[in-house]
Amino acid sequence: MTWKNLFNEKEAKETIGRINALTPETQPQWGKMNVSEMLAHCNVAYELVYTDKHPKPKGLQKFLVKLFAKKIVVGPKPYKKNLRTAPVFLITDERNFETEKKRLIAHIEKTQKLGPAHFNKKESHAFGALTDTEWNTLFSKHLDHHLKQFGV
Repeated sequence: MTWKNLFNEKEAKETIGRINALTPETQPQWGKMNVSEMLAHCNVAYELVYTDKHPKPKGLQKFLVKLFAKKIVVGPKPYKKNLRTAPVFLITDERNFETEKKRLIAHIEKTQKLGPAHFNKKESHAFGALTDTEWNTLFSKHLDHHLKQFGV
């Protein structure tokens, strides 16, 4: 499957348009997260790139994550509904819808402006160096999955 190219301004804006279609009352079509938790959950993918907020997996844990999860995360197949998430992506506290929405849009805009060259061969939190295509798939597929979850 082909994913939106979030390094492309037009396609990034299309994804932001989908995010802007969400409201605090938007209900999921599957899963347990509310819309604010989903936005916070999607922000984690960018926090792993732009902050040191989350500990990096090491040793055997990193090896296993890379071995078993990398193909799922950066491969072409869409995520299955109700797929189990990594612990770092679990949102266990109350989140503010507007705050999380603004943060997510800012992350998408920053990533688009930095462009593919910035990400090509950039180390990921758990998967080692990724190509710009793999980075785009990581971001785009994850966002698409959760935006579909909430019907946008």
